[in-house]
Amino acid sequence: MSEYQYYEFLALDQPLTDKQMLEVRAFSTRARITPTSFINEYHWGNFKGDVDRFMTKYYDAFVYFANWGTHDLRFRLPKAGLNLSLVRRYCRSGQAHLRLAGDYAILRLSSEDECGDWEGDEGWMSSLAPLRADVMAGDFRCFYLGWLNCVGCREIEDDKTEPPVPPGLGELTAPLRALADFLRIDDSLIEAAAEASPPLTAQIDSAEDMKPWIEAIPSREKDALLYRLTRESPMAVQRDILRRFCQARQPQQSVCQTAGRTVGQLLIAAEQRTQEKRCLAAEKKAREETRRKEEAAKARQKHLDALAEREALAWQEADAMIHTRQPRKYDEAVRLLRDIRDLAEREGRPGAAIARLNALRDAHSGKLSLLRRLDEAKL
Repeated sequence: MSEYQYYEFLALDQPLTDKQMLEVRAFSTRARITPTSFINEYHWGNFKGDVDRFMTKYYDAFVYFANWGTHDLRFRLPKAGLNLSLVRRYCRSGQAHLRLAGDYAILRLSSEDECGDWEGDEGWMSSLAPLRADVMAGDFRCFYLGWLNCVGCREIEDDKTEPPVPPGLGELTAPLRALADFLRIDDSLIEAAAEASPPLTAQIDSAEDMKPWIEAIPSREKDALLYRLTRESPMAVQRDILRRFCQARQPQQSVCQTAGRTVGQLLIAAEQRTQEKRCLAAEKKAREETRRKEEAAKARQKHLDALAEREALAWQEADAMIHTRQPRKYDEAVRLLRDIRDLAEREGRPGAAIARLNALRDAHSGKLSLLRRLDEAKL
């Protein structure tokens, strides 16, 4: 397979200006560029720009994958509203990294799997982009999955303690499930981690809930929000309001205290789950095999019952097939003779069938192709 690399950048907070679009165009004449996206594929060569610079200056999300097994996801997150000291507890590895750049923090989650099968897929961005809004609204499951990926890749020592466990690991959203697939995190490891994760409480996103909450915001904070609308992207202010609303309405949804488990304990728990799944799968396969054999045996007996009613005619049909001297008819005759033999054995009279088969072989001793087929069928 030829080399293949896929780059996709996405602007979420605000579109690029005409000047910015000209600036990014300078790095590629082939890329598909719009005010909100930059997409390019490479079969030879590499991206001429700097991904870090693009993320710092232009874009809010980035997805990269290559046919040698590299997956790379990055989000540009406003530092305001991020608990950086807590976020850093999840980003302790090369595959889960946080970089500060001015007013932003760039989150990078990556995965390497040189042995994995590769299939081109340009749909990752649409599946993963919604995670950025969830992160800025206070959902720490994205960070935790990034850390868990490092655990699965053995980048963290076994004696290290896990960071705080967020609620809802046992009920991942579609974007979080896509992230787990993108990072190729083992399902058993996620299930083991979810044992210490409380469920999410029900959410009711209605205007009736938000209206009294907005009315209760102090006037000074409302003035500050209005001022921000004149200076910042309206989407950024909206997300900040929604984040505050979610946190005020459901404070119990915030990150839990650490369960105190070590990386080694998580890995052992995951392996136990994997073994349990293998046992269950083996048991299911055995049950299916038993059921299949029973159904095949019933069908075989039903077939022999029908043959018993026309056994004499079956001998004549087999002889007629043999006289055609056609290989395909030889095969049909052998199948029919095998059924006749099995019927005789079932009814306790195998001797008569053997004698008649021997007579048939003597009568057609010159047909070597037929005799070979009869030998292979043990007739």
